[in-house]
Amino acid sequence: MRITTLLGSARKKGNTATVLEWIEQELGAMGHDVERIYLNKKSIQGCLGCAKCRETPHEIACVQKDDAIDIMEKMILSDATLFASPVYFWGFSAQIKALIDRGFSLVTNYHRPGHTSLMEGKRVGLLVTGAGTYGDNAEGLFTSFDRIVEFLLARKSGELYVGECTTPDALPEDIKNKALDLARSMVEK
Repeated sequence: MRITTLLGSARKKGNTATVLEWIEQELGAMGHDVERIYLNKKSIQGCLGCAKCRETPHEIACVQKDDAIDIMEKMILSDATLFASPVYFWGFSAQIKALIDRGFSLVTNYHRPGHTSLMEGKRVGLLVTGAGTYGDNAEGLFTSFDRIVEFLLARKSGELYVGECTTPDALPEDIKNKALDLARSMVEK
């Protein structure tokens, strides 16, 4: 399988990146082709809400020509996409949120007959790290992601919250095992 991972953290060697690397290594060891996209180094503008993308439903027709277009094309060509973000103010980081907002251009006729998506049937997963507990920190983010999956007509293939993080070297061994479980769930039938 071809898998795209989206690192939405500004920290290349932080908690999110560390857990994501464990997942990517497991997927690679299983024989899958994995590409990480480090969103912090990409130029991704916010959605303009102009709806020009609605005029061409069978392609990414966003009027903005930045890195978001190439990233979304890679997502479409992949069998699975794993979103990875730290929790910032009970939501996604700005780096990944901008790309999620631009995902508006992947869908037409939401909540109407003929709802289509360029991501229809694709596997998607979510990795989130945060300083607090799930209920006090990340619960809303996971609810939001479920709605994004529905919007994209995708298949949620796994999720993991790593809470009460301090530093990558302090991540407990059971977290690595959970990360490996997430990797496997991304590619299971």
